[in-house]
Amino acid sequence: MKQHNSLLIALFLLCGAVTACRVGKDFVKPTAALPEKFRNAPAQQDSSSIGSLSWKTFFTDPVLQGLIDSAIVKNYDVQLAMKNVAIAAQTAKVARMGNLPDINLQVSGNRNWPSKNSMNGSLSEQFMGTRYMDDYNLNLGLTWEVIAWGKISRLKEVALAEYLSSGEASKAVQTRVVSEVAQGYYNLLMLDAQLVIARKNLQLNDSTLQLMQWQYNSGQINTLALEQTQAQRQVAAGLVPKLEQQIIQQENALRILTGELPAGVARHAALSESRFKEQLSVGFPASMLTYRPDVHAAELAVKTANARAGIAQAAMYPALNITAGVGLNSFRSYNWLNIPGSLFETVGGSITQPIFQRGKLKADYEKAVIEREKSILEFRKTVLTAVGEVSDALVKVDKLREQEAITRTRVDKLQSATRNAGLLFQSGMATYLEVITAQSNVLQSELDLASLQREQLGAVVELYRSLGGGWK
Repeated sequence: MKQHNSLLIALFLLCGAVTACRVGKDFVKPTAALPEKFRNAPAQQDSSSIGSLSWKTFFTDPVLQGLIDSAIVKNYDVQLAMKNVAIAAQTAKVARMGNLPDINLQVSGNRNWPSKNSMNGSLSEQFMGTRYMDDYNLNLGLTWEVIAWGKISRLKEVALAEYLSSGEASKAVQTRVVSEVAQGYYNLLMLDAQLVIARKNLQLNDSTLQLMQWQYNSGQINTLALEQTQAQRQVAAGLVPKLEQQIIQQENALRILTGELPAGVARHAALSESRFKEQLSVGFPASMLTYRPDVHAAELAVKTANARAGIAQAAMYPALNITAGVGLNSFRSYNWLNIPGSLFETVGGSITQPIFQRGKLKADYEKAVIEREKSILEFRKTVLTAVGEVSDALVKVDKLREQEAITRTRVDKLQSATRNAGLLFQSGMATYLEVITAQSNVLQSELDLASLQREQLGAVVELYRSLGGGWK
């Protein structure tokens, strides 16, 4: 027994010595080129960023907050992402116990009928007086595969990085869902505003048509003027059911995003009342790396690829295996559990060194190194794309404000022109074509203004998402 213990101690010491040696490069955080400031960012800028704000702070509309809150809990994409996190957590849990041996309990009983002319058969009949041979075994076995050269620690690195990456992926899904809910909500407010515009314009067309009908009855205008006015009225009338259809479809889409069955969405705010503050702080590009989940995931992918390269390199070095067992064995059932007569013990160790595998291990290592280089390129690409998305959103917010101001001025002018055209027509100083043209222009301009207001809100939401906001 002392010899067994000495052998085990020697093997454990050898294990520790071999395992302490790690091959492969330790992870170094990859770098990426970043500008000093975002293109199109305001001249006066500080380090604070709207990307650091929680969505409850950024979106103040209580209805929108309720929709987002429901989406985070019930949206199926978010739920699936969280399940992936749970799976990765279990994988990481198993990897953390990679240094522990496998211990298995086995109980077996076998009966064999060997050939009479075989050695076992002749001995069985000679010594046991039977044609069969029994074997009863109860074995508690230990198998310890000590994967040397830091391979186990590299496997732990892979599992942990993949777990953290799954968490970042779930955050990225949440930022996308939050953005989609906000975009859908503002689109719904735009459709509400456009429906109000269409109905108001329809009432204006009805008043003009009534006036035209009186003048036609009195012989002041011809049939052509009346028919064109009626046709213009149908243009405005056709918008109403179209917008009503789009509102219902948008409500259904929002409800599905929030994990609910299609139904109406109660809302109280108007599009014109939905505003973000004029000056949006975007911080500096370096701060964006702190908040964007996809950038974090790309960095963790580099860490995973680096650890896999270490695993592939370690596979070219010797592997140490230890086996041990203790149990009861007997060829007769009645004395199977007789101790110490049936007691047996085993212990062993082996070292395996790959010698010739047709270059497979070296090729695997070279591929792992290339994969690591690819992951670094993917990281830098992700960072570059993120910087571009922020810059695009900034210029979009800025230019849409200018377009909104121009369109608002145009709407004011056309509303005035429409009123003047109606008065001039009643006094005979303007033609029916001028009235119809003015009404058509003001309708389109008011619809354009609502569309621009919605685009501006959407651009701010996109800026918030591109800065990494929405997962807190």
